Amino acid sequence: MVSKDSGYKEQFHTADWALHVWAASLPALFVAAARGMNNLSGAQTAQSPLVSRRFSAEAADNESLLVLFLSELVFVAEQEHLIFNKFNLKIQDSKLNVLMTGAPILSISKYIKAVTYHNLKIQKTETGFQVDIVFDV
Repeated sequence: MVSKDSGYKEQFHTADWALHVWAASLPALFVAAARGMNNLSGAQTAQSPLVSRRFSAEAADNESLLVLFLSELVFVAEQEHLIFNKFNLKIQDSKLNVLMTGAPILSISKYIKAVTYHNLKIQKTETGFQVDIVFDV
């Protein structure tokens, strides 16, 4: 859980992993999704050295921005053995800009192969936003 206003919950899915994510704002939804994805993978990180990195993306819609963002995190975990868990994230005019801070992976239960578009739809709710995300593992 991220806070009272945002969070994530693993959902049953027959072949892959699924996550239901909610938050008061769109940027908070992206952060909760990233933290939920890290939690699903069972990633444990070292205390240091801390690593910071910027990531920017532009897409036709918020769903595509979310997939690009999470896919970048999947790539970095697999190729560079880093997990990012602190995010300063901004979304404006279909553009995403984020400063991420994390650390090297000590252990991970399972690597996520891909973030899918399966039934992916960010929905506006009375209290903010929600989305269901399916991960290929």
